[in-house]
Amino acid sequence: MSSPSATMVVWSSAWLSGAAAADDVLDALQDWAEQHEVVAADENLAASLEIPVRGEPGGAPAALLAALRRAGVDGGLLVMPVPGDVRGLGGAGAFATEALRAGEAVVLGGLGVVPERVGSAVGSGILRWTVFEVSPGTPQPNVPLSEAEHELTGAMRVAAGMLIELGVAKQRAGVREELQARIAERTKASWPAGMPQRALRVLQRAAEVAAILELAMEDEPGGALSASSALKRAEALRPLFSAVRTARCAAVADAVRALSDHAGRL
Repeated sequence: MSSPSATMVVWSSAWLSGAAAADDVLDALQDWAEQHEVVAADENLAASLEIPVRGEPGGAPAALLAALRRAGVDGGLLVMPVPGDVRGLGGAGAFATEALRAGEAVVLGGLGVVPERVGSAVGSGILRWTVFEVSPGTPQPNVPLSEAEHELTGAMRVAAGMLIELGVAKQRAGVREELQARIAERTKASWPAGMPQRALRVLQRAAEVAAILELAMEDEPGGALSASSALKRAEALRPLFSAVRTARCAAVADAVRALSDHAGRL
């Protein structure tokens, strides 16, 4: 699916550029949890940003938006690290550790923000955003959206072929309907006006590929996939998951640039 971090970075960038209201950001986050809270990773940062420190009751996301405005941040970046690919985290540290554990994070100027679900289900419970101080200018992946889209198109063909090769359609009744339901769930996130159409298309396709890959990773109902077979399947699909992550980061970066351009024209 998309991710809370993608929603946060796009909508907060839209707000910072004047293309959205603060309430629009808060409303968009509701797709991910009923409640959101913001905490700082240490006391010095908490005092600087005027938000609670981790371990105390969390503050409102609006406090983070206000801190971003005071800091003069004009846009953000999405990072989706996995073991073996930690681009965008700026080296070892608390932020890198937490972002790697979550599989996603937002870099906003000199701040790194990591979401953590407090509760079981998407759309319910609390989503806690922990803010870390990071080095400004942290290196980020720089994959052109056209290249990411091309790789994603190839990944979709391979993923669809993998479903056939694994015989998923034969093993699971109603697999087409199940796949469509998963895609619908993964594309329900709302985006601000001014989002470039190509970025939206890539995010949609990434959600479709991710849904196919997740289906391919699952064992057949009542089956017992051996550990070696599961490992081989995961290894075969790893490059496709990588293409999805790259495409999402590239699409979000393109959207943030478009929203920043909007601010420059005002």
